[in-house]
Amino acid sequence: MQQTTHAVWAYRDADLGQRIAPTSVVGFEVEAIDGSIGKVDDATFDAGGGLIVVDTGPWIFGKKVMLPAGVIREVDHDEETIFVHRTKDEIKNAPEFDESMFEDESYRSDLGSYYGEGGRGHRGWDTV
Repeated sequence: MQQTTHAVWAYRDADLGQRIAPTSVVGFEVEAIDGSIGKVDDATFDAGGGLIVVDTGPWIFGKKVMLPAGVIREVDHDEETIFVHRTKDEIKNAPEFDESMFEDESYRSDLGSYYGEGGRGHRGWDTV
């Protein structure tokens, strides 16, 4: 199943956004395919516009990254961990994020292209 640029902002599992409240995942660990990338600093569950903001701590020199909801593959409430379907390098090489860009449409478009179909960071869901 491949995502389009617009679909990258929607949860892969339509029920995922409904099963969790935005505040319930703040502080959760975030795991890429190949290891930890940080903790959830913020989350939105807007229809077609969901995302998480991850504080990477020392991994990327204390920067934050914004990940569209479509890259989330699983949330483990017992372990307080969110698993994303991207590598650490793909996340590290994403368009740079700062707080002022949170709702910037140009930034979201660039990020959607990067993580969505045809983007540099795109990986098909058939690979793990």
